[in-house]
Amino acid sequence: MAHAIGAHYLSRFVWVSDDPMHGGFSGLELSDDGATFTAISDRGSIASGRLLREGGAITGVADLRFERLRDTKGAPVLVKAEDAEGLAIAPDGTLFVSFEGQHRLWSYAGFGAAAQALPVHPDFAALQLNSGLEALAIDSDGSLYTLPERSGAMSTPFPLYRYDGAGWSIPYILPRRGTHLPVAADFGPDGKFYLLERDFSGLLGFSSRVRRFTLGAEGAQDEETVLTTPNLRHGNLEGLSVWRDAAGDIRLTMVVDDNFSMFQLTEFVEYRVTE
Repeated sequence: MAHAIGAHYLSRFVWVSDDPMHGGFSGLELSDDGATFTAISDRGSIASGRLLREGGAITGVADLRFERLRDTKGAPVLVKAEDAEGLAIAPDGTLFVSFEGQHRLWSYAGFGAAAQALPVHPDFAALQLNSGLEALAIDSDGSLYTLPERSGAMSTPFPLYRYDGAGWSIPYILPRRGTHLPVAADFGPDGKFYLLERDFSGLLGFSSRVRRFTLGAEGAQDEETVLTTPNLRHGNLEGLSVWRDAAGDIRLTMVVDDNFSMFQLTEFVEYRVTE
């Protein structure tokens, strides 16, 4: 069974922009030092910028750049295929994006480049329209990991798919705990697999949870609940990046999807893991 450690709240920053491509952010990656970010929107755009900090807290965003994601022909991705959800970036700068609706993975050589289609697992065709490949992460060997938002039943665990460059496998199964569902994933600097999950309760808003696992030859082990937030503490946290700060502490930086709603905000939210 899971056991809890903890996370200490550090800061939140409301990110406002007049760019029409701003909003709906569902995937997030930070540089190793937490200074710069890349984010994708579920309306087919990608953004990059620099996080301004004071005393370690996020206080602003600078050097913003927005682009429309491209398809495999280099044209702006069509609306019917634009639902980008998961983001992972390789050390060489290659970007990998998972999409739902038309469930697939595309790679990009760089910001604004044409997409390259990756092979898909046969299971992906049967995923629910709006409950597909929400989370994407890349390990130190360059293998990609993804999982669906829904497992099919409350008692059914989540399959964790791995693409190693040659083919797909399902090397790990993650237990489903309650009503929280996966929305983002990342490998931390400690080598562990971090999973951001959310639960939506209507007028009571969102609750979020972060679990982490050690992935090895014996399966997904050492399950720990790092963070659980009460309803209404934050908005719809959908993107997660895990990194180590100058003090040696692991930080969880997350982004809120505003759903392009005038009643919701785009925010960066940050916690420090406490062991």
